[in-house]
Amino acid sequence: MGTAAGLIVTAPVPWRMWLAHPFAGTLLDFGENPDPVRLRLPPVRPLSMMARLGRTIFFYQGLSGSGRRSCASCHSPAHAYGPPDAGPVMMGGPHLRSPGARAVPSLMYLERQPAFSVGPDNEENETVTLAQLVRRGLAAPRPVKTAHDRAATALALVPQGGLFWDGRADTLQAQTMGPLLNPVEMDNGSVAQAAARLARAPFAPVMRTLFGPHIFADPTQAVAEAMFAVARYEIEDPSFHPFSSRFDAWLQGKARLTPAEMRGYLLFNDPAKGDCAACHLDRPTPDGRPPLFTDHQYEALGVPRNPALAANRDPHWYDLGLCGPFRTDLKKDTRYCGMFLTPTLRNVATRHAFFHNGIYHSLRQVLDFYDFRDTNPGRIYPRAADGRVLKFNDLPARYRGNVDRVDPPFNRHLGQKPALTKSERQDIIAFLKTLTDRPFEPRRLCRAPNS
Repeated sequence: MGTAAGLIVTAPVPWRMWLAHPFAGTLLDFGENPDPVRLRLPPVRPLSMMARLGRTIFFYQGLSGSGRRSCASCHSPAHAYGPPDAGPVMMGGPHLRSPGARAVPSLMYLERQPAFSVGPDNEENETVTLAQLVRRGLAAPRPVKTAHDRAATALALVPQGGLFWDGRADTLQAQTMGPLLNPVEMDNGSVAQAAARLARAPFAPVMRTLFGPHIFADPTQAVAEAMFAVARYEIEDPSFHPFSSRFDAWLQGKARLTPAEMRGYLLFNDPAKGDCAACHLDRPTPDGRPPLFTDHQYEALGVPRNPALAANRDPHWYDLGLCGPFRTDLKKDTRYCGMFLTPTLRNVATRHAFFHNGIYHSLRQVLDFYDFRDTNPGRIYPRAADGRVLKFNDLPARYRGNVDRVDPPFNRHLGQKPALTKSERQDIIAFLKTLTDRPFEPRRLCRAPNS
């Protein structure tokens, strides 16, 4: 039971009912959660020896062609395990002059990321192949996502899960292999070269202790074990999933939100306004785990082409997400071209590059995109020499039908009133800032998952 301004709450109060309640104004002013919950937080335990090795490797710059790049170089702990720089991509390669093609995502809150699939998350997916699921998904109608009703999308045959912007890795261990060998990132050249660097590293004796004295006789096995250790570090270390934001405290009735943050929260959930919660789920799971602010699904949003990317200097080069160029197994399934993974919004206010191509550098720009993409595209996209607005200019014309035009607020049309006013966009940004975790302070070591 919770109380807010004299209102006794004995059952969950759906957010959409708050504004209709006679005490709605007081709820907004006081900023209390009228229905606090007990969150089931991840346990905090001492790191295993494997995870401690992974932590060492995560920060070791010697495991790169330049000798100056580590996992932490692009996934900085001080920046929510995201990029420390303000540019759209990070620089890597042998001389740290080679630009990447995509914005670096955060490594936080990935421990519950499901493997890539097409379709609902149920036992049926275990009995059919990915190709079969893809064919079913391509033939299925596209459901409309709203923050009110998740039932349709929960059963829809849609791409979901996986790591990277295109879901091409299913495990954290597989994900670590990508940057390790990428010539514009850590640039190890080959598995053999990476293994040789591991064998010369100061922690090589620890690897021999954990994996046997002959671990470096098999380069593939040595690198696989090292990357497994990094994955264990990301899974075990609480700094990757602290759930220490003010919103988490508010969910538990331990903090208040300001009036602007409360207004932003309601707008975030309102299908007639932001409808953000349709994709960035903000409710605890039925078993009490904190929300991850993503549905793990894929969307084609049609963000503008970023002229700052070196790859985009070629007018014929396009990043098509699920169907290429970095993922190759779905390149023939053209209905998925232009789709990218929906990221978590946790710690989003700490980022400097947004969307897969890093086109935007502030939350204000992101909210403007959602508000004006269809109602006033001239504010979002460049113009051709004849004055035409080049809408969806980062996709070939044949794939622009994949862009989401049905989920609010993308169901509006040219000249219509935007879903949000300027002050409402500012309120949503105020709410998004409540998702920033406090500087990590280890909780009391415990064994009980709810402690």
